[in-house]
Amino acid sequence: MKILYHHRTQANDGQAVHIRALQRAFRELGHKVREVGLVEQGGDQAGQQAEEGRSRWGWVTKLPRFALELAEYSYSGLARRKIVAAARDFRPDFLYERYAFGNLGGVMASRTMDLPLVLEVNSPLVDELDKTRGLALRGLAHKVERAILGGATKICVVTQVLGDIMVELGADPERIVVTPNGVHPSDFDYDDYGGRRLVTERARRDLGLPGGLAERGDVVLGFVGFYRDWHRLDLVVELLARPGFEHLHFCVIGEGPAGESILSRAAELGVSERLHLAGPREHGRIPTLLPAFDIALMPAINPYASALKLHEYMAAGLPILAPDQPNLKEVVADDVSALLVPPGELDALEAAVGRLVGDAELRARLGRAAAAAIVDLDLTWQGNARRVLRAMEDQA
Repeated sequence: MKILYHHRTQANDGQAVHIRALQRAFRELGHKVREVGLVEQGGDQAGQQAEEGRSRWGWVTKLPRFALELAEYSYSGLARRKIVAAARDFRPDFLYERYAFGNLGGVMASRTMDLPLVLEVNSPLVDELDKTRGLALRGLAHKVERAILGGATKICVVTQVLGDIMVELGADPERIVVTPNGVHPSDFDYDDYGGRRLVTERARRDLGLPGGLAERGDVVLGFVGFYRDWHRLDLVVELLARPGFEHLHFCVIGEGPAGESILSRAAELGVSERLHLAGPREHGRIPTLLPAFDIALMPAINPYASALKLHEYMAAGLPILAPDQPNLKEVVADDVSALLVPPGELDALEAAVGRLVGDAELRARLGRAAAAAIVDLDLTWQGNARRVLRAMEDQA
């Protein structure tokens, strides 16, 4: 098939990872993909082009709220023209579009070209933005969102929980297709890098962790991603100060506005030497850095998301500790492929960490089951590409 892929993403972040990974998967399965967007994310120079695009278009995000919303709505006309022009030249079988706030461009172009539209939705954007940055034109935002959902041939959602939310917002349940985040399994074949033990040693050196941790019986808790206060990394810092956990280290790969607060709290608790903020790394390197962790953590996540880090933890064969929520239970099972605890409860988190720290066999069992679930549930980017293609074949 020929797939025209449209998005409005400029940042070189997790959204860009998703865009590149799915395009790669379509191509690996033998399909042709052409990308349309303000910034090309899928090419060989994608990272550099994303940075240049953010520099070129970043001023838009600094507009006052009312003006920003108008700019986002006005993008629809530009998007329609770009998509129609590309479609006339490329002659795709369908248009695949990543949902962006206020963007009717894909819907308008699909009607103009009589082209099926697959809409990828990663969050209920209107409600999410209303809670975070606030919306000046809330009524219009909901009206446009309903029009976008109603104009899509298929709606790909990252969890069934999110799919149910989309139905509440007016989407046809028959059009919902669940395509969670995924991985490229070959990126986690540690034999290609000299074996697990060697990869672990290299990763710990790279991340600046102290030497001799394994020999001393110390345990490394780890987290990957952009971290805000709501990710609750503060709970993990509190754990470091609990009696009996003096041999724990907490390593964070990434960056975020919560950094100062957790550093300050670590200093107050006298555990700064065991909190390691390693800073961001290129996403392509994450698979070979994850073995630095003995236990992978995700202290908090919103109730509808599919966390990329969760799938990467699983593919790396790590024992995982995460919140007990329906969206996560779509891919992991408690005490089988992860330990799940009530969100935000420090005592429950402490008990689960203590259980994992004290039972190496449990850690190994959970890690094996998590890696097996990647295969059994086909939690891969190619798996998602196949789901999309099957949906479109059924549509035809």
